[in-house]
Amino acid sequence: MKKSIIATEKAPAAIGPYSQAVCVNGIVATSGQLPIDPATGKLVEGGIQEQTRQCFRNLAAILEEAELSFDNVIKSTVYLADIRDFATMNEIYAQNITSDYPARSAFQVAALPMGALVEIEVLCARGEIPTADMLGAPACGCGC
Repeated sequence: MKKSIIATEKAPAAIGPYSQAVCVNGIVATSGQLPIDPATGKLVEGGIQEQTRQCFRNLAAILEEAELSFDNVIKSTVYLADIRDFATMNEIYAQNITSDYPARSAFQVAALPMGALVEIEVLCARGEIPTADMLGAPACGCGC
């Protein structure tokens, strides 16, 4: 297994023992992206709309560094400080993830680092991902 670390200065630097993203066998997993402006290291102001936009700007920068785009996303997870912000977050989400929608989870958490209102992480596929048939394993029945 070859593991590659993905990092860019166009997104907030990791503030702990983790990477912005990791690629293994064509799968890229990002760490959760907070709405931090990488130039200042501070949360952006403007409520849930602007914070969601910043999360997507940070994710876009990481995906660009990995030579990917939101079209490669197969799963996303959205953490909200307040589930009542779901509809507003979803509007911004739909401006960034526009077709071939990935699987997604979204839920309220007790708190997010730095008092953020939202955090988003994605899982992406690069190129052709081996299927069960290709690996000689039993198929799951979904046609993949």
